[in-house]
Amino acid sequence: MGRRPLAVALTGGIAAGKSEALAAFARHGAATLSADAVVHELLADDDEVREAIRARWGEAAVGDRGRIGQVVFDDPAELDWLERLLHPRVVEAQRRWREGVTAPLAVVEIPLLYETGGETRFDAVVVVTAPAQIREQRRPGLARRETRLLPEEEKVRRADFSYVNDGSLEDLDRFVASVVERLTSS
Repeated sequence: MGRRPLAVALTGGIAAGKSEALAAFARHGAATLSADAVVHELLADDDEVREAIRARWGEAAVGDRGRIGQVVFDDPAELDWLERLLHPRVVEAQRRWREGVTAPLAVVEIPLLYETGGETRFDAVVVVTAPAQIREQRRPGLARRETRLLPEEEKVRRADFSYVNDGSLEDLDRFVASVVERLTSS
C-alpha cells in the first residue's frame, strides 16, 4: 500500500486569493479540492439536502444558491441550520476524496476552516491573506460578509504557512512552490 498523502488545508479571508493558491498547488503536483465546490455539488445534486431545503424554505430555494444566500445572509439561525445540514456531508466528501488521492499532497480549500474546527483533520494549514483594501477591490461589499470570521491575524498565528497576497500571481506561485517543496521533502 502506498504512502498516505499529506493532508493540507488552505484557508484565508474572502477575496484573499485562496482559489489562485489552490490552482498553484495543482500546478505543482498536488491533488486539490474546493470545499465550496463540494457545497455547490451538494446543493445541486444531493437528494437529502435538496429535500431538507425544500421542507425548510420551499421549492423556490431548491438548487438556487442566490436565494439560499438571501435567506441565510442576515439570519444566523438559518445559517446555522444550513451549516449543520451541509458540514458533515462536506467533511465526508473530503474524506472519501482523500482516500483516492495518489499525489504526495492533498490540498483542500476551506474558507471556514478554523471557524468549524476543521484544522484537526489536516497535517498542515496554509493561510492566504491580503490587505483589506485589495480584498475590497476584488470583492466589493466584503466588510459586512466577514463579521463572523476569525480575524486573519489569528488564522496566521495558528497556521503552519502563511502568505500575504499583495503581489503578482508569480509571487503567489513561488510561495506555493516553496510550501510544496518543504512539505514533500520532509
